[in-house]
Amino acid sequence: MAEKPSVLIIGGLGYIGRFLALHIEKNNLASEVRLVDKVLPQLAWLPAEFKSACSDDKFVQADASREQALERVFGRADGKTWDYVFNCGGETRYSQEDEVYRIRSRDLSIALGKEAAKRKVKAFVELSTGMVYKSDSTPSKEQDKLKPWSKIAVFKLQAEEELAKIEGLNLVIMRLAHVYGPYASQWVATGLCMARVYKYLESEMKWLWTKGLRTNTVHIDDVTRALWDVAVWYDSGKANWDSATMGPVPTFNIVDRGVTTQGTMADLVAEIFGIETGFQGQVISTFARLNMDSVVDDVNDELLGPWGTMLEEAGITRPGPLTPFMEKELLKDTDLSMDGSRFEEVVGFKYEKPALTKELLEEVIESYRRMNWWP
Repeated sequence: MAEKPSVLIIGGLGYIGRFLALHIEKNNLASEVRLVDKVLPQLAWLPAEFKSACSDDKFVQADASREQALERVFGRADGKTWDYVFNCGGETRYSQEDEVYRIRSRDLSIALGKEAAKRKVKAFVELSTGMVYKSDSTPSKEQDKLKPWSKIAVFKLQAEEELAKIEGLNLVIMRLAHVYGPYASQWVATGLCMARVYKYLESEMKWLWTKGLRTNTVHIDDVTRALWDVAVWYDSGKANWDSATMGPVPTFNIVDRGVTTQGTMADLVAEIFGIETGFQGQVISTFARLNMDSVVDDVNDELLGPWGTMLEEAGITRPGPLTPFMEKELLKDTDLSMDGSRFEEVVGFKYEKPALTKELLEEVIESYRRMNWWP
């Protein structure tokens, strides 16, 4: 490529968006970058190392799901089109009303897709989730049965399907496992916060279901590399993609090779925090399956009070996005189990962090300490 591509990142201040911007800046990959987000940088808990990659001159505040905002999102002073558009936007919180996901996730994707097609964007990369697959301990491949088991996944799958119908859209879909890494505030973070409370209470951390329940993961650094690599791959002619056998829209699972399970996580937190961990066994798990709401409420009641006390004792007045609050949708007896071999084979990608390790989790905790989020 003679000239470096220009890049538009929707949801550019979100967890994945900001790391993608950082990856692009560090490696000097783009001629121009624009980050679009509803949230202002001052309110986005941005650590110091993102200040330049997410600077004000690259930032546009807009709600990209609104049609009247699209010109501000896509328009450029020189009248040119963006080469690569990454949709890292959408609602990431659990347990919201359907309407929230419909507007903020599905409708956002469709609006962006139509605009990207109209403007002849070279690669439109849509982020989706591995929760769109039917829960199964056998790792799901991209063409396996789809049966979304979280609300986020229901509307992400609808977005995938609608985008695939847009004439002339250069679409690629990336289905992600649980993403973790420095400053992460979701799945892995919740587990770490819970473990920290059990350490404080000097009690055993007991998990529902079984240690074999799959909770597949992928490190943020591998995610950002994968996103960039797939855009370049698409723009360079989609080598090795066979639409006759693989389908018209390139779709890839992004998941490390570590086959992360609840047991993996339990062993790692036991080692890091020096606590006892175990599993509740059949009787309590069966009860929990039938009384999910009250079980989740009990767990949260047990943990949130002590967490607040710990923050107070540590003098943390702005605790950041961390919490041991457990979302009901994530406490289901469902496997997030994915096979990522297609991406490695077709695009030639290599995972630099192929498995969740004690060192990588300690790095996450260290990042919380730097931000003064960790009691």
